[in-house]
Amino acid sequence: MPADERFAVRRESARASVPRPLTAAPAPAGVPLPPGLALRGRLATGARRPETPRGSGRGGSGSRTPRSGRGGGPRRAYERARRSWDRPLTAYYVILGSSLLITVLGLVMVYSASMIKALDISKPATYFFGKQFLAAVIGGGLMLIAARMPVKLHRGLAYPILMVTVFLMILVQVPGIGMSVNGNQNWLYLGGPFQLQPSEFGKLALILWGADLLARKQDKRLLTQWKHMLVPLVPVAFMLLGLIMLGGDMGTAIILTAILFGLLWLAGAPTRLFAGVLGFAAVLAFLLIRTSPNRMSRLACMGVSEPDPEGGCWQAAHGIYALASGGWFGSGLGASVEKWGQLPEPHTDFIFAITGEELGLAGTLSVLALFAALGYAGIRVAGRTEDPFVRYAAGGVTTWITAQAVINIGAVLGLLPIAGVPLPLFSYGGSALLPTMFAVGLMIAFAREDPAAKAALAMRRPGVRWKTMRRRVKKRSSGER
Repeated sequence: MPADERFAVRRESARASVPRPLTAAPAPAGVPLPPGLALRGRLATGARRPETPRGSGRGGSGSRTPRSGRGGGPRRAYERARRSWDRPLTAYYVILGSSLLITVLGLVMVYSASMIKALDISKPATYFFGKQFLAAVIGGGLMLIAARMPVKLHRGLAYPILMVTVFLMILVQVPGIGMSVNGNQNWLYLGGPFQLQPSEFGKLALILWGADLLARKQDKRLLTQWKHMLVPLVPVAFMLLGLIMLGGDMGTAIILTAILFGLLWLAGAPTRLFAGVLGFAAVLAFLLIRTSPNRMSRLACMGVSEPDPEGGCWQAAHGIYALASGGWFGSGLGASVEKWGQLPEPHTDFIFAITGEELGLAGTLSVLALFAALGYAGIRVAGRTEDPFVRYAAGGVTTWITAQAVINIGAVLGLLPIAGVPLPLFSYGGSALLPTMFAVGLMIAFAREDPAAKAALAMRRPGVRWKTMRRRVKKRSSGER
């Protein structure tokens, strides 16, 4: 063999003995390479990372994308507030906080507004405050129980509460058992200084029973027919309204009518059907007002600024006087002048006027803001749930509290007739406070049932966060340092 051929054979054998770098075989279409082979293939083919220009890395002086939160000022504050409102537990905390603040401020104002009235009837100055405080403690227990109850149990209580309420409302009309207060036959005597107004529990009964009825019909797809939407909801509501009107309580009847319309609106009643029921209720209310001189006189007192020479519209005019004399920050707690016998019912229907006189515009706006926050949170709970019962019940409770607050405050301001309804959670009256606080607990339970809220509350339990952090720590082998 020639020398040049022997040299070529030796060169080829030497090349064959040198280990070659591993390269990834081309993968079939649609099949990704494993991470290890892909990395080896890139190293073998000499692929490099794209070079980053100087100054564009960390701490460089190149151009940066500006952060959206900096330099915004009001926009940044708006974004923070919007993110806070979008958190899962916002409705839960707003309902709990606003309701408790309204109740506590109401206790303070009941004590301040009722001292002179209690002394006038030869009672201690804390007489009305003590009764209201006891009702608030019992109502707080009811709110806690309602907040801890599951939704299925609330639905199970709908029919028993309705039947018991109807029985008590019938019992009110029995001579010798029912009591008449300020011309209204709607009270039951419980012994001692305690009385019960069953019509206040009728609002809660209608909400629970109506929500359960509409939810079951929605599950069966029956709400598309008008007869299933109206029957038996409207007849039962009219039965409760008739029992209330037998006692002459027009204010409670208005609130119950508002709850009925709220349930129909949430159920998606057609415009013609909704307008028909509303028109019938308006005609009936006009006849009831027209045939009663007392109600006609209340209607005539809208917008008055001074009482009649014969003493008419005395309460409406002095309510305006109390608000007008409060100024920006009021005359101070306990320094009201109108509660010294000038303003009737200063601790019940017209407690908002005493609040304006003693705490001024700042105090009244604070009360309005708390009710607005409570109403917003109720709408949020009703709008974000997928459970039809929760949506109807939360919407009904929100309609009840907001409509009653608007009617009471509108009457004090002279914008609406004096209906004789208390300010929810604020005015004196245990019969009104107990079912209202139970309804607030109902909304708290609904806010807790949201899946995101459940997860957020579970993370706040003791020990859960520590266990979660322990799961995230990667266990090391015994030989690893």
